[in-house]
This record gives sequence, C-alpha cells and structure tokens, in this order.
Amino acid sequence: MPKKEPAPPAPRDLIVQAMLAKSAMKQDVFKATTDLFQQMKEVLREIASDLEQAVTSKDERLVVSFTDKGSLACELRVAGDTLIFHMHTNVFRLDQSHSLWKSSYLTEDEMRGFFGVVNIYNFLSDSFKFNRERDLGYLVARLFLNKENHFMVQGKRQMGFLYNDLAGNVMDRTRLKEVLYSLVNYVLEFDLLAPPYDQVQQVTVSEMNELNGNMQLSTGKRLGFRFQADGDDPR
Repeated sequence: MPKKEPAPPAPRDLIVQAMLAKSAMKQDVFKATTDLFQQMKEVLREIASDLEQAVTSKDERLVVSFTDKGSLACELRVAGDTLIFHMHTNVFRLDQSHSLWKSSYLTEDEMRGFFGVVNIYNFLSDSFKFNRERDLGYLVARLFLNKENHFMVQGKRQMGFLYNDLAGNVMDRTRLKEVLYSLVNYVLEFDLLAPPYDQVQQVTVSEMNELNGNMQLSTGKRLGFRFQADGDDPR
C-alpha cells in the first residue's frame, strides 16, 4: 500500500509560523533601530559639543548645535550646513537585485536582509533661518541596521564604499561616532554652487516682491549627486 503524503499545513498554521518568524524578526529590527537612533542622538550631542568647543573659541561666527526633534528626528547644524536625521518606522527588505543577496551572509539566513533605516538629509542652514521653503535638500546617506546589529551605509562617493561590508560591520558606539563624523566631513567637502545663468535670468513679479522678506529663488547644494535624470544611482 503506497505511503500517504502528509497533508500540507493549514492556512492558519502558515499564518502562525509567519508571525512567529518574520513578524517577530521585524519587531526585533525595529527595537534595534529605535535603540540605535536614541544612541545616535546622544552621540550627535557629543559631536556638537566637541566641534563647538574646537571652533567657536577660534571663530565665534561658526555655530554648531544639536536639536532633538522628537522620537523620529533630530538635527545637527554645522555652520552653514544642517543635517537632519530621520528614522523610518517600517522595516524594509533589501532589494532583490542587490548584490548582497549573493553573499554567504544573506544566503545563510535571508532574515538578515531586513533592515531598519535612518535617512540623513542635508540642507543649507540659511534655508531654515530665512524660511526659504523652496530651497532644496539632499539625501546624503541611508543607514541600514538588521536584526544582528550589522549595518551598512548607502550613499554617494565615499559614503557608498566606506561602510558597505554588511557581514563585517557590527554597530557599536565607536563605529556610530565614526560614521557620523564621516557624514559631517562629507557634507562640508561640497560647496554651494552658483546656478547656471540661464536658470536664474528670469524672475516673476511675485518673486521680486517677496525678495526683501523671504528669498524665493530655489537654492541648494548638489553634494556630488546626479539628479535622477542622470541615471546614476547611489551604491
């Protein structure tokens, strides 16, 4: 008599298995990311204090400050640049086309490919000072953290290759401070560029009337980024 095949798991059992595995993992990742973001605020406060003491004694015009914007955001102002850190509340799976899926670290456990994300944006400090709502900011980098506290940083130029060893990068306070100092240094390396003449040769009456009170001409740094139309994606 042929051996009877075991019945496939019932839908309810599949749901329970998925919740105990993937959903629980996502909760672990979210908790790790929340803890990291709280530590990031502490380290940014230390960095602000360190840089302020180092530069204001030599030039009091150079302002460095940290501002806590709540559970999901904070701000570091470094002279003419403002970095805004924003923690996303969701957990993301790494894009299937990413080369890391071919690494042994992820093939051994695909749950390592789910991440909490902290986005870091750069704006000109004057954009907020003068309430220039049309000014541009740029995504400088994205910090990814998985369930094992391994991390990588996605970004342009040096930020795209300094911290891309997911298997070897384990987050701790020392590494976090190193990453944050690297981010500040990266932002300060890029200067504000005068826009092409043809882009600013025409000004509307409305814009001209508002120039004295609120500069409306859009301003921003390119930071070594190419726009989406250039087809140059970050690492």
